[in-house]
Amino acid sequence: MIPKTPDTIPEILLVGLNHETAPVELRECMALSETDTEKGLQDLGQVPDIREAMLLSTCNRVEILTVTGNPDAAARHVKAFLSSFGGIAPSVLDAVLYTHRGDAAVRHVFRVAASLDSMMVGEPQILGQMKEAYRMATIKKTTGVILNRLLHRAFFVAKRVRSETGIGDHAVSISYAAIELAKKIFETLEGKKVLLIGAGEMAEIAVEHLVRNRSGAIFVANRTFQRGLELARKFKGQAVRFEEIDGLLPVADIIISSTGSPDMVIRRDQVKGVIRSRKNRPLFFIDIAVPRDIDPSINQLPNTYVYDIDDLKGITEENMADRLREAAKGERIVDEAVAAFRRWYESLEVVPTVVALRSKIERIVYAEIEKTLSGWGGTTDVQRQALYRMADAMVNKILHDPTLYLKDLARYDAKAVTLDITRKLFNLDEK
Repeated sequence: MIPKTPDTIPEILLVGLNHETAPVELRECMALSETDTEKGLQDLGQVPDIREAMLLSTCNRVEILTVTGNPDAAARHVKAFLSSFGGIAPSVLDAVLYTHRGDAAVRHVFRVAASLDSMMVGEPQILGQMKEAYRMATIKKTTGVILNRLLHRAFFVAKRVRSETGIGDHAVSISYAAIELAKKIFETLEGKKVLLIGAGEMAEIAVEHLVRNRSGAIFVANRTFQRGLELARKFKGQAVRFEEIDGLLPVADIIISSTGSPDMVIRRDQVKGVIRSRKNRPLFFIDIAVPRDIDPSINQLPNTYVYDIDDLKGITEENMADRLREAAKGERIVDEAVAAFRRWYESLEVVPTVVALRSKIERIVYAEIEKTLSGWGGTTDVQRQALYRMADAMVNKILHDPTLYLKDLARYDAKAVTLDITRKLFNLDEK
């Protein structure tokens, strides 16, 4: 049903909740599936006060972006929709919802797209999720001139922030930081043999990162052999028994350990005994267990590197600090983009006057051409087309400077007065 043609320039309104305002239990209630999103867009499209709409739903946020001529009424409709969908009392929902209007809504959209408002600043997933939400809204035909422009600018701003700052340059997850360290130790991770000891979640994620970097054979050792088999199948690797770990030390390049053992799983003497057979090949240990699985004194052996979870946390905290410093640069880019969007948005107010002025001039010119031609008698189609082309060219040249002046009014305080004078001067409001 939407977009609808406005009589006046409408307002951008955003209502939502995120990881900072709502607990995970409530966010889970509000999570929208693809089918829910389609139905939600359809329902919002029937609301007279909503002219354009888009729904964004991720694990960390649910937001409804609208264009409306009546922000208060539209906000009530959106809140009622969210309350009904999530089965949450309005009073409970009101406590966790935020509402942004005008520039504040535009700034919020730009910050979300650029991952400045994410739980993990700089994470790239949100941009893809926003693009998918926008794609769905365009398919359901619930966007129009304003949201189309806003979302395309948001994607451009996100690209600028990503390319002009270091917001995404540093690893901020434990598992990813471990792999970034491995890249510094080895020239390439391609073909490197991996031994996974235990079945901790972070260790699994680290192996997934290694697989993406085209690591070599993967061995999985777990005290429960069946669980080891399941993990090995997941990574297309080979399950081995705990007793076989010593035999893999000369072969493995990267060892990731995450068991629940109260004692060390790999000790210094075990590694010292295989150093010579490794022929100076580096051996990298990632110890994500608490208490630790890997003897820290192994670090003193030649060509061996041991990083435990505290080391990795220190790296990620330092990297997050770097991201936050870079985020400040991103905020400046967002501020510039909000100002530019405001100039475009305010220029929409002059469009009806520009259109009306052109329409009136064209009507006068074309009427005079027809009056002249009717008195000539026999004119060919070629002659008529030539006259209309000349008329169009003259109209364009006559209106060029007035049009530019009117479109430039957004930056001046006298905009309303000038538009009023223009409409009266040319009698654009004649009945």
